[in-house]
Amino acid sequence: MRRGYIRTSIAAVIAGLSFSTGWAAMTQASAQTVEQFYKGKTITVLVGTSPGGINDITARFAAKHFSRYIPGNPTINVQFTPGGGGLVTANRIFNASEKDGLTLAKLERATPQLAIQGYPQAQFDPLKLNWLGSMSSYGGDAYLMLLNPDTPIKSVDDIRAGAPGKITLGANNAASSNLIFGVIAKEALNLNVNVVRGYTGAAPMFLAMQRKEIDGQFVGISSVKTGQRAMWEKRAFKVPVLFGRTSRHPDFPDVPTGRELTKDKAMLALIDFAEIPFFMSLPFVAPPGVPADRVKALQHAFMAMCRDPAVLEEGTQLGIEMSPIDADEILRLVGRMAATPKEVIARYSSLGAEKGK
Repeated sequence: MRRGYIRTSIAAVIAGLSFSTGWAAMTQASAQTVEQFYKGKTITVLVGTSPGGINDITARFAAKHFSRYIPGNPTINVQFTPGGGGLVTANRIFNASEKDGLTLAKLERATPQLAIQGYPQAQFDPLKLNWLGSMSSYGGDAYLMLLNPDTPIKSVDDIRAGAPGKITLGANNAASSNLIFGVIAKEALNLNVNVVRGYTGAAPMFLAMQRKEIDGQFVGISSVKTGQRAMWEKRAFKVPVLFGRTSRHPDFPDVPTGRELTKDKAMLALIDFAEIPFFMSLPFVAPPGVPADRVKALQHAFMAMCRDPAVLEEGTQLGIEMSPIDADEILRLVGRMAATPKEVIARYSSLGAEKGK
């Protein structure tokens, strides 16, 4: 009986020591400041597209500067996780176990919209993500139908009339803006275009344009400036129509916006819903569940980086449209998406179904 008592006592002591050790570790972890946590650590920024486009460029640009503004100055690496128009990355950042603030993501701007639509593969809630902010509000940008300079059209009227034939546009997948607006141009504005999907970003499509496999693509001004600077400086392209703006762009005063090409209220509502992602153009997020003090520190650091005059100047020189917005503004835009009338979202989603044909 004495031996049994001793064994029980020893077990109780060990359990007590284990509990004390565990509790001490938990207390120590909870007592860590943000600076103590991040010091000597590495943050991984996931990018939901392939290398070479604006998402790659802005993620690497952020990785270059972001550390200086985060307490503890962690190292920052970029990891590419393309797939499903950013859904692979969005699902991973929302559902994965990395909730410590060491895994962030640069999301494709249209990805949150798929969750609003009820897209089956969108296993995340954009209202529950910890948005850090966006480098751009798209204020000085525009989404161009950009065509090869030798394409024999003079204006959007030629494309609408089908002279001299269909324009072939490249696109990638269901969440990508280039596919969405290619289909809107075709189905909502009745432009005589053919949309060929299956590309993996703007860079491969620029190569396809050079090879004459396609006539053009939908792409942002900032993407052309950052990825095809010589093309931009020589204006070696044609632009018959643009989106992402409520008024014409000052660099293209003779080019109509998509809104100008229809008076149909239903189509205007469709275009409005489709364009909302532009206004959160280059968003960065942390997962839900990250400790609140780290989220606040990351949000503050992100905006401090984006508002630093030297960073603004460097980003502008790279061709990034630097007009940052904070997390609250992104949540407002996501809320605006969610408040869109159901019939508009249904029409938009039906275009998505047609895109897959």
